[in-house]
Amino acid sequence: MATPLHEHLVRQATAADAAVVAGLLDAFNREFDTPSPGPHVLTARLRRMIPGDHLVVLLTGEPAVGVAVLSFRPNVWQEGPAAILDELYVRPGMRGQRFGLALLEAACRLARERGAETLEINVDGEDTDARRFYEAHGFANSEPGAPEPMFYYYRDLV
Repeated sequence: MATPLHEHLVRQATAADAAVVAGLLDAFNREFDTPSPGPHVLTARLRRMIPGDHLVVLLTGEPAVGVAVLSFRPNVWQEGPAAILDELYVRPGMRGQRFGLALLEAACRLARERGAETLEINVDGEDTDARRFYEAHGFANSEPGAPEPMFYYYRDLV
């Protein structure tokens, strides 16, 4: 039986949580065979970034079993910032218990509170579980009325 959503508390991480966040993010990348600089490098980066205004990390579970990382940046098209959900991860054994939904709803709430008009998420095309999850919660990969999907492009600069 799934745990009711209201029982999943979500809190904002502090610099003191950097190692926990780093461990979750490293596990996320390793689960999907994505390169990771490792927990030690991530911990150092997070200790510097979490206290700032441009990155917010949310945790759920005690001990933490899920993490969401949001970035905020200025945006010329809207009055408020652009909000990007960079990462959302729940440990495999804890999935299906609405931890991810608790994190997603908290991320949406936080983005609205900070003045964002939209929350952007990039999902790998083959990650059908993630795509299904986000679509089930109101996210779309096309502009209203547009027949084709939007794409995310990147280029390594190093």
